[in-house]
Amino acid sequence: MADQEAGCPPKSRRLQDDSYPGFGICGWILVITSLIFTVLTFPISVWMCIKIVKEYERAIIFRLGRILKGGAKGPGLFFVLPCTDSFIKVDMRTISFDIPPQEILTKDSVTVNVDGVVYYRVQNATLAVTNIINADSATRLLAQTTLRNVLGTKSLAEILSDREEIAHSMQVTLDEATDDWGIKVERVEIKDVKLPIQLQRAMAAEAEAAREARAKVIAAEGEMNASRALKEAAIVITESPAALQLRYLQTLTTIAAEKNSTIVFPLPINILQGLLERNNKRRTGFSIAKTRQAATSTESDIFKVWDEVMELKCQEH
Repeated sequence: MADQEAGCPPKSRRLQDDSYPGFGICGWILVITSLIFTVLTFPISVWMCIKIVKEYERAIIFRLGRILKGGAKGPGLFFVLPCTDSFIKVDMRTISFDIPPQEILTKDSVTVNVDGVVYYRVQNATLAVTNIINADSATRLLAQTTLRNVLGTKSLAEILSDREEIAHSMQVTLDEATDDWGIKVERVEIKDVKLPIQLQRAMAAEAEAAREARAKVIAAEGEMNASRALKEAAIVITESPAALQLRYLQTLTTIAAEKNSTIVFPLPINILQGLLERNNKRRTGFSIAKTRQAATSTESDIFKVWDEVMELKCQEH
């Protein structure tokens, strides 16, 4: 309300990097006094005035509570006045942190636990110091709420399949929200999506059924292709007897190459039927002849016995 009554929107009243209000008369008097004191105690005060900032750091210098013109200093060597100046070092390197597992209710009413990781860096050291108390803590909390808000609008299938899109959406949202803090969110990644055990079993069963169905379809297609190939081969062999003879010779060559002691010669069915009929006739004729021979031998034996009996009777008389 105070910002609106002053005629300026809240965002425009936030401290910007190039703001440099004056110190006033009293402020300048204190600054000049501190400078004179530093000159008078030069051999000793020089160690209190020289500060070093590393390559990956920036220093925000406050003089009488106000940021010096020019914003962040560094890297390298800079001077501060005792009693009137203070400074804060800001690390400009990329920082990563893990988003704790968040229990989220998806769009299709499925409860999942999702965690992630965020990579960010301080892009503007002045805003990171003046516009927020703890930029790191604020970014961590904002990442948790953003994760819950973004995933709450997605279904389970979208969460599992569109991780890159979700991560990009989170990165854009976080980057826009932390822009006033001087923070640049470089990357967001979804680490793990944990499903309930019952849902995992159901999804595993569904996937197994789908794999079996695909396997059956592939097997059926293979059999269909094989039957078509056999049909085409049969048509070709029927039209060309020489092809059948060539196939016969190839089969014999393959059997002989396998070092088999038994070789089977395939013959047409009509030839085999003729051979079987001839064999049966021979067996039938042999049986009849043998029966007749046995009957003839039996009659001759009977006559021999009758003659012997008659001879014995004659001897008795």
